[in-house]
Amino acid sequence: MRGVTWVVDRVLEAAEREYYDPEPVEREPAALERALIEGRIGQKTFDEHEDRLLDRLEEIAAHRRGDTAP
Repeated sequence: MRGVTWVVDRVLEAAEREYYDPEPVEREPAALERALIEGRIGQKTFDEHEDRLLDRLEEIAAHRRGDTAP
């Protein structure tokens, strides 16, 4: 049973590292801006996605600070 628990713990740790990795989120604004400039999305869509990205980056920063409150 301890082996299963250990494996589950490692999987959860890896998933958490990936979820809280800021690098992929930090790359998205440039792609989003390109989509806006190229006319593939409108300003409203851009603003909505940008707000979500900023919220996500704040969540990552809070996690790194050890904040548990949303």
